[in-house]
Amino acid sequence: MGIIDGTVQDRLDSLDKLGRIIWPEKEGGVPRFKRYLQEMPGLAIQSIVTDIPPLSAKSAERLGYPTQKPEALLERIINASSNEGVVVLDPFCGCGTAISVAQKLNRRWIGIDITHLAIGLIKKRLTDAFGDSVRNTYEVIGEPADLSGAQDLATNDPYQFQWWTLGLAGARPTEQKKGADRGIDGRLYFHDEARGGKTKQIIFSVKAGHVQSAYVRDLRGTIDREDAQIGILISMEAPTKPMLKEAAEAGFYKPPGLQDKYPRIQILTIEDLLAGKQVAHPRLLDATFKKAPKSRPAAEKKLPLPFETSEETSGDPEEPF
Repeated sequence: MGIIDGTVQDRLDSLDKLGRIIWPEKEGGVPRFKRYLQEMPGLAIQSIVTDIPPLSAKSAERLGYPTQKPEALLERIINASSNEGVVVLDPFCGCGTAISVAQKLNRRWIGIDITHLAIGLIKKRLTDAFGDSVRNTYEVIGEPADLSGAQDLATNDPYQFQWWTLGLAGARPTEQKKGADRGIDGRLYFHDEARGGKTKQIIFSVKAGHVQSAYVRDLRGTIDREDAQIGILISMEAPTKPMLKEAAEAGFYKPPGLQDKYPRIQILTIEDLLAGKQVAHPRLLDATFKKAPKSRPAAEKKLPLPFETSEETSGDPEEPF
């Protein structure tokens, strides 16, 4: 028996007819078997992702949260590990990337975070991405729902109470160390000029205890010092008549070129905010938080894996013998 018997010869002849043998151009060369990448097993998916870049400073997704991940990365993870309708749990949800992607991919979800600052950011992100109607699809457990709950939070954790309160008003906490706020607990930024113009600000002071007229005077002085347009005093208690009088004497802020005017000092109670009352200010453009982009349907075409090739480079051979 020779080295090549009849069975092997038949297989070689069949492969040759399919164009799967590369014959040498020079005499003495060795024939080679033609292979295509899509027929080979390739590499197992690695735990290090190299084809999805991190968020850049100018990315439309970036919301200013230090550990924020790209939505494309979470799409890959959620698609690979779950089906529509199942529950996705993120126990440290931060700015809510996993939550937002789970919502887009028709998953149920549970997000957990210990700060009301993060919860407020996630609520805004979902609204920006999916519209106001998304608020009816989830429930927030653990944040105050009434005055009694707000009082409990203020007693147990004053700073969490402050962050929760500012979230209700759409403001951002000051980026300073605790105890060094110089009378400013939060800020809200806006633009009220159609073309250009500088960013303007509203400053917030949150009071959980007994209130007095001195707080209004202090806020008025802080407005002048910070060159702010409006000041908001948020209190647990209802304001006294002297406080309302002091606030009225501060006058109004009038946006340039508009007939509208807004009280320079406004006093809101926790009950006001829970009832849906908001700060009165120009709303041409709210620049307090970066707005999350509108959600788009997940792409039907999957992202290429590192070892995959296109048809242009791999060809489209017939089935091998």
